[in-house]
Amino acid sequence: MLTPEQVTATRKASLDILFGLGNKVVEGVEKLAELNVQVTRSTLADSFDLAQKALSVKEPQDWLALQDSLAAPTAEKMQSYRRQLFDIVLSTQAEFAKVAQTQCEAYVRQMQSVVEDVAKNAPAGSEAVVAALDSAIKAAHTLVETVQKTSQQAVEVARSNLDMAAAAASGDTKRGSEPVSQAAKR
Repeated sequence: MLTPEQVTATRKASLDILFGLGNKVVEGVEKLAELNVQVTRSTLADSFDLAQKALSVKEPQDWLALQDSLAAPTAEKMQSYRRQLFDIVLSTQAEFAKVAQTQCEAYVRQMQSVVEDVAKNAPAGSEAVVAALDSAIKAAHTLVETVQKTSQQAVEVARSNLDMAAAAASGDTKRGSEPVSQAAKR
C-alpha cells in the first residue's frame, strides 16, 4: 500500500508532468504562430512586388514570363513551409515521447519492485506465478520499446518522403515552366 506521502509525491509528479507537457504545447504553438507570421509577411511582400511588376507589363509574353518566374520560387516556399511545420510538430511530439518513455520506464521499475516484494512475501510454491508476472512485465516493456522504435522509423520515413516530394515538386515546377518560357520568348 502507498503511504500518504507517496500519494502526495505521485500527485505532485503527475502535476509537474502535466504542466511540463502543457508548456511544450504552448512552445509548439508559439513556433507555429511565428512561422505563420513570417509566411504572411513574406507573402504580402511577394504580392506587392508582383503587383508592381504587373503594372509595368505591356506585352502578353511579358505577362507569361512574369508568371513563369514565380512558379518555382512559390513551390519552393510552400515546401519550405511544410518542412518547417513538420519540424515543429515533430519536435513537440518528441518531447511527448520522451515524457512517455520516462514514465513507462518508471512504471516498469515500480512494477518490478512490486513483483520483488510479492516474491519475498509469497508462500512457497508460488514461484511460477511470480515468474509469469515478471515475464509479463518484461514483455510489456519490450512491446513499448518496439512501438517507440517503430514510431521513430515512421517519422523518419515521413521526413524522407517530404524531402523527396519537395525535390520532385521543385523539379516538376522548373520543367513545367520551361515551355512557358519558350513561348514567352517567341
